[in-house]
Amino acid sequence: MLASDVEERFVRGSGPGGQKINKTSSTVCLKHRPTGVEVRCQRERSQAANRETAWADLCDKLELRLRAAEHARLQALAKQKRKQRPRSARQKAISVAGKRHRAEIKEGRRRTAT
Repeated sequence: MLASDVEERFVRGSGPGGQKINKTSSTVCLKHRPTGVEVRCQRERSQAANRETAWADLCDKLELRLRAAEHARLQALAKQKRKQRPRSARQKAISVAGKRHRAEIKEGRRRTAT
């Protein structure tokens, strides 16, 4: 992740705090432009502390996204492998037995030669 990919803004906070919260811009908003992930932090009174926390939160969110994408990729790969593996001997035997049974049923429907 590059620092140029992240848009950083300092805005006024909201909530209790009275005049102090209305005058200072201690809330930090970070937006990762390539992914659109946005983080807003107003936990502390200090802008510097909020900035550190926001960066940590942004990194956590992006890492979580990467892990989810990797997990989905691995799941798709495993599904593809399951689809392509050959049938077991037991599965083949069951299939053949079903086909023979169906053939016997159809044999009973045939016209007899007279």
